[in-house]
Amino acid sequence: MFTDFVHDVMRKLAMYEKIDDNQPYYGFIKHKDFQGVWAQGRTRKECAERLREVLEEWLLLKIRKKKVVPTTRKYDINSLLK
Repeated sequence: MFTDFVHDVMRKLAMYEKIDDNQPYYGFIKHKDFQGVWAQGRTRKECAERLREVLEEWLLLKIRKKKVVPTTRKYDINSLLK
């Protein structure tokens, strides 16, 4: 369920911009409950891979600290908190 949730968030909420930097791709999760989830990369693919890693680590930290995790219409991984 965790992997499916991450895939769903990435597919629906991941946004990418090109910026003037040595790592010109900037990606973030466009949702108020995912503040601080962002990454950069030399290519869009590298940026997406890094963003997925950041999202996974951010979620695992929330779960470890027993904090409520944002949900999607399809998935609610808060059952992992029990």
